[in-house]
Amino acid sequence: MVVTWRGMVPYVETLDAQRRYRDEVIAGREPEALWLLEHPPVITTGRRDAAIDAARVADSGYDIVATERGGLATCHEPGQLVGYCFVDASRRGIRAIVAGLELGIVGWLATLGVLGADRPCHPGVWVGHDKVCAVGLHVRRGVTMHGFALNLVNDLAGFSLITPCGIVDGGVTSVKRLRGSAPTPSEAAAGVGAAVTSALAAGAAR
Repeated sequence: MVVTWRGMVPYVETLDAQRRYRDEVIAGREPEALWLLEHPPVITTGRRDAAIDAARVADSGYDIVATERGGLATCHEPGQLVGYCFVDASRRGIRAIVAGLELGIVGWLATLGVLGADRPCHPGVWVGHDKVCAVGLHVRRGVTMHGFALNLVNDLAGFSLITPCGIVDGGVTSVKRLRGSAPTPSEAAAGVGAAVTSALAAGAAR
């Protein structure tokens, strides 16, 4: 799997690039990949309806973009590490891919002394009742796109504009909020990329 750090990229630009790259993976012209990056402030929605106050979101400086991924609304903002994975789900299985993403993030968090865990029926990585990393995928012709969003040093302001992922019995946190400091996305990219790809590879080998 090819892992690349892409820096700060507007969401819509990356969404179009994801779709094009996935088509290339489906056609066998490009390898499986993990893109790591940051986005300017944006609220994204999934295939399920999400109640959003569009005027309030716009006044707060966040764009709104509808996507084909699973789940409800979530937030991307500077200081959050976003990972988009292009993986053969027909070979690995979608549940194994989600579990691999979660396990990779949990393993990387453990190196910082943060004890993350999965939560039954709620994809992502949690610390207690607060989500630190969201996970959401879309599969077409056996290949995934979208991926995960790990809150590192972002201020979480955008999450106050939505009900994150539609979950009302839990909150949102960041690595900085949990431990007082955290690496930036560019600093964390190599370690997170290695942890996630290792977990995905281990899942595929089982």
